[in-house]
Amino acid sequence: MFWRGSYQAIILFLLFSSTVEAQRIKDIASVAGVRSNYLSGYGLIVGLDGTGDQTSQTPFTVQSFKNMLLQYGINLPANMNPQLKNVAAVSIHAELPAFIKPGQTIDITVSSLGNAKSLRGGSLLMTPLKGADGQIYAVAQGNLVVGGFGVAGSDGSKVTVNVPSVGRIPNGATVERAVPNPFADMKKLVLNLHRSDFTTAKRVVAAINQVLGPDSAQAIDAVSVQVLTPPTTSQKVEFVSFVENLQVDPDNGPARIIINSRTGTIVITADVRVKKAAVAHGNLVVSITADPLVSQPAPFSRGGTTEVVARDQIDIEQEAARMFLFQPGVSLQKLVDAVNRVGAAPGDLVAMLEALKQAGALTAELIVI
Repeated sequence: MFWRGSYQAIILFLLFSSTVEAQRIKDIASVAGVRSNYLSGYGLIVGLDGTGDQTSQTPFTVQSFKNMLLQYGINLPANMNPQLKNVAAVSIHAELPAFIKPGQTIDITVSSLGNAKSLRGGSLLMTPLKGADGQIYAVAQGNLVVGGFGVAGSDGSKVTVNVPSVGRIPNGATVERAVPNPFADMKKLVLNLHRSDFTTAKRVVAAINQVLGPDSAQAIDAVSVQVLTPPTTSQKVEFVSFVENLQVDPDNGPARIIINSRTGTIVITADVRVKKAAVAHGNLVVSITADPLVSQPAPFSRGGTTEVVARDQIDIEQEAARMFLFQPGVSLQKLVDAVNRVGAAPGDLVAMLEALKQAGALTAELIVI
């Protein structure tokens, strides 16, 4: 029984190999084949307080309502167009976790498809949820929990807090079918790293082989690590539980500078370095001030009118350019300190980083999103 004999060694390894920078394998990798699946459906919300769809603009709500009544033996005339104010057509989506079994429940999110003002106080009628293969995997129904609300006045003014057209139903869907999972038939366990990195994959292999012995784990590529598993399903569960709690020190990612051009957010990783370079920073400020002049006619004059003459004043101010020198191998902390000393705004910092990159003085990947 090699696997059971190795558990004590694994426990000792966990106790004495933990470091401040180390992370569990379960935090940096996932087991191949163990994944969730997405479900979606279409249904009706009823019981709204006059905040449902305007049926004149959302004919699909009326069509769905008629089809629902038809299932209960109520056949409305074809030319009848009921004016529904307490019904809304909605889209339902949910995530089906791995290994979930029939009879268990999952949370669902309900979103308005039409022009309903609010879903607050509504109830979702029984709705099947389908997977990508078109099969029904869950059935949803229940009372909606909405975090937002809206209030409108007779004069057209209104106040809206959060989003009242979206809500959730905790445990709102019951699973009817399980998704086949290859875990029980796996002869080799494959761990997929969340971030592709050859060094981290090598360290994961070394950590597993140190406990289970040489050649117990092999790196397939920069993402996947293959590990031999015990034969029975019960042993596999226990084995994966121990492997995913092994401590590994992941390698730092590539040196990158991420710039969000819309929000002005800039993220600089720890391994960014700057070669020897000098940077000058200065701003040109242009101010335009409107100072209108009122011209009035002289006293006792005839035919004169008061006129407003536009008079604009333009001032140009050139701030003194400040230059600072980066020595070779400047670290992230020194780069941030230097930028803060000159009082550079996010836009100025982006310009300087782009200039350093063009000059070949920035040893990092510059990414603008």
